[in-house]
Amino acid sequence: MVSSGNNYKDKVSQLISWGHWFSFFNIIAAMLLGTRYIAHSEWPASLLGQLYLLTSWVGHFGFLVFGFYILILFPASFIIPSQRLMRLFAVLVATIGLTALLLDTHAYESLELHLSPLVWDLLLSGERTELNARWQYLFITVPVIFLLQLVLSEWLWRKLRKLTRKHVGVPIATVFGICFISSHLMYIWADANLYRPITAQRSNFPLSYPMTAKTFMEKHGLLDREEYTERLNAQGIEASEQLRYPLEKMAFDDPGTGKNLLVVMIDGLRSDMVEADTMPYLSAFASQNLNFENHYSSSNENTAGIFGLFYGLPSSYINSARSSNTKPLVVSTLEKRGYQFGLFGSDDLLQDPIYTEAIFSGLPLEAMAGIAQDTEVVESWANWLEARDSDKPWFSYIELNSVQNFEEGGDYTPRFEPSLGSNNISGQDTNLILKNSYRNAAYFIDEQLIQIFDQLVQQDALDDTIVIITANHGTEFNETGSNSWGANSNYSQYQLKVPLVIHWPGSVSSVSDRLTSHLDIAPTLMEALLNTTTPASAYSSGSSLFTGSSKRRWILAGNERDIVMIQPTSTTVIDQYGNYLVYDQDYKRLDAAKPKLSTLMQAMHEMKRFHQAH
Repeated sequence: MVSSGNNYKDKVSQLISWGHWFSFFNIIAAMLLGTRYIAHSEWPASLLGQLYLLTSWVGHFGFLVFGFYILILFPASFIIPSQRLMRLFAVLVATIGLTALLLDTHAYESLELHLSPLVWDLLLSGERTELNARWQYLFITVPVIFLLQLVLSEWLWRKLRKLTRKHVGVPIATVFGICFISSHLMYIWADANLYRPITAQRSNFPLSYPMTAKTFMEKHGLLDREEYTERLNAQGIEASEQLRYPLEKMAFDDPGTGKNLLVVMIDGLRSDMVEADTMPYLSAFASQNLNFENHYSSSNENTAGIFGLFYGLPSSYINSARSSNTKPLVVSTLEKRGYQFGLFGSDDLLQDPIYTEAIFSGLPLEAMAGIAQDTEVVESWANWLEARDSDKPWFSYIELNSVQNFEEGGDYTPRFEPSLGSNNISGQDTNLILKNSYRNAAYFIDEQLIQIFDQLVQQDALDDTIVIITANHGTEFNETGSNSWGANSNYSQYQLKVPLVIHWPGSVSSVSDRLTSHLDIAPTLMEALLNTTTPASAYSSGSSLFTGSSKRRWILAGNERDIVMIQPTSTTVIDQYGNYLVYDQDYKRLDAAKPKLSTLMQAMHEMKRFHQAH
């Protein structure tokens, strides 16, 4: 037994020695809990990746626990005079630490997130869900952990002299130190060389911040930043998780209706432009057909919005689709049914990999080469329509970008003044000038739509053609007061809300104000055009516009970084780390608002449901 008559120096020395051994056994406990992260994470494909996993597992948890010892218990050894009180304090700290780690492992297994403000809010929300109940059961283990820590504390104190004489402290510390340093050196190399079996493990463990040294390497000529960026963009595709799409084999009642399909994508057109003054033709056409006035794109980015429309999947699956060259079910089914394809747009369409590597992979996009103006796009489409094989149904995609590029102007007479290019715009409000130029571009597109429908009528094809007119995202003119212009800067309705007008032969004209999404278009076509009997949940995150619920609670939007839940009265934005912000309909922060646990769980599950299981 350790003598109680030691002086202050001896007491501190004993407590420090005891603290080292107490930390060591807690490192082992933390490592054992840490195996839950390994079991739930993707297993490295290479031997080097597996070696990094082993060294980072040992080094990270060794550093994490010992770091808490240095920051908390080591200083306390000098402050708390009583060894019993000090050991009780250490037991409390260790109990709290292991409980937090246990909760974190459960959060990682359930949400693939580490503890964050969002996770804590969900834990303490009081909402009655199965997940919340399971989380609260974990707190039952707290007394068990506390008792085990008390037993460990007492046993180590009794065996302290015997353990000290073994002289194994230095070798143990050396092993942990080597593992910690080597794991960071391996990550520095992997990060510079974009070696995914290692870089994919970056966020496996809590409070993990692997070291990088790109700036240092670039400064000393060891890294070419431009070449690195190119490889990084390419790896974003190669390193993506495998897509499981559809989730089950597709079944069909019959070969479908055989109707033609025309999708007109107007880049950057926001929904409030469909009104009699700005787009009189489209406004009139909408009143005579199916007009979805509360419709949202699946993203505020160009390609992500188009991806959502064709696949019916959130933007988190873009790289997976590109990596596997997986076409949308709508496109691949039309191809199998013998549809003729006519795909028209500007040169950007040829250069954008979302088309060449995913949506229209393997289909003839060369017809669009050299086309720059929307008038030429429409003319080329009209020529194709005349020359096509009239005995076969067809699918055509027309992308018009005058609205997106409104600041560049065009060969059209301005309808709204003042606008960019006006002779006298001094003293005018910049916002008004930009918005009028934008409206001029929208009016010009409206005239192009007249040409498209005139051609359909001339070819006697309108009654046999489903026409979908929409946009990939909207355009903001700082309506939110956050210095946001254009798109891809926030998730307000100005950047996400887009028109959706559908001409469906045989349908009765109607105006719908229910919440709809780009993710609904693919299920609509699969069910109502191609007559699939497979439920939409097997291949999409949306539901048919014709059969979906009129009381929808939320729809999904976002990009590869953010999950966005759009609800009738609010918008919730959640980043990849689990931090969240809630906004009202005008995109003003609601500081006290919190997402509902059950709703959030559904949304997060949907962002990963179509990825292959690890």
